[in-house]
Amino acid sequence: MASIEFAPRQHETEQITAHVIWLTSGLSCDGDSVAMTSAVDPSLEDIITGAIPGMPKVVAHTPVLAYENGAEFLQAWYDAEAGKLDPFVLIVEGSIPNEKINGEGHFAGMGVNPSNGQPITTNEWIDRLAPKSAATVALGTCATYGGIPAMKNNPTGAMGLCDYLGWGWTSAAGIPVVNIPGCPAQPDNTTESLTVLVMALAGITPIPELDEQHRLTMHFGRTVHEGCNRAAFYEHGNFATEYGSDHRCLVKLGCKGPVVKCNVPIRGWQSGVGGCPNVGGICMACTMPGFPDKFMPFMDEDPKAKLSSNGAKFTYGPLLRYFRNQSINRIGDKEPEWRHPRNEITTGYTPHWQ
Repeated sequence: MASIEFAPRQHETEQITAHVIWLTSGLSCDGDSVAMTSAVDPSLEDIITGAIPGMPKVVAHTPVLAYENGAEFLQAWYDAEAGKLDPFVLIVEGSIPNEKINGEGHFAGMGVNPSNGQPITTNEWIDRLAPKSAATVALGTCATYGGIPAMKNNPTGAMGLCDYLGWGWTSAAGIPVVNIPGCPAQPDNTTESLTVLVMALAGITPIPELDEQHRLTMHFGRTVHEGCNRAAFYEHGNFATEYGSDHRCLVKLGCKGPVVKCNVPIRGWQSGVGGCPNVGGICMACTMPGFPDKFMPFMDEDPKAKLSSNGAKFTYGPLLRYFRNQSINRIGDKEPEWRHPRNEITTGYTPHWQ
């Protein structure tokens, strides 16, 4: 809800109250907010009810779950700008339009400025709130790198938050923009990132490590391929030829997993279940800065992957399969001989009363 104020469990020391200003008025579909409601590790309920031991009180202000509306809802935004909600985390969802090319209108906004009755653009809200935030988060691929609204020749000049603020920008607490990509972002990635940020702002944990693209390394430190349960089929040169056929590698169907950083194959989608390659879908690289332009057409095999996969299929892959099967059949799939010391036939059991 817009102002969710459940009291957390009592702790020995007094802790901060962290406010979350959730701006969803970028060029997007609110899919990241909707997906986040299915998170379980931790869940949104765990965060706002104080169920996580040691975590400070969190008050979330988000239009997706709000029951307030109009000026009443926007009051939290004005309070954050005025320094009354300190510290607060600013979450931006959706691409940032280039309002310098908007002509006589505007591309995205939320609310009306009381002083002049004009719409408050998304860009203006970011300009007002980001410099005063303790941490600023770009949620979803649209907010992180521009995503689909920022495709080549788009009319809005859409961009990611780092492109708008600058890649060297830092918050009032000295924290760079934290990017949580995904279309939408994996639900538990969202809630876990929010948890570690709030804990860091309270001085309980260190600031989480980010990679060069401002992604949390704990979530995006390895590729889809490195966490996929189909990956071993790649080195065997054993590839699926049609969707839904089996559990073999999907690279020849267009999967971009070998070059995409994402933890969905390991984490699943909801309650550890699901996720694109886990249910037979190709990885379309939605967590990558080059998405979607550099990975289209999605369902065509990448030329470089084609070279590598053909090498595996026609050279070392068959040899690996053969010798591993030999090892399985001759050694690993049989019990050691010392477990069979007797030659006589026996039932192995004689009742003691006979």
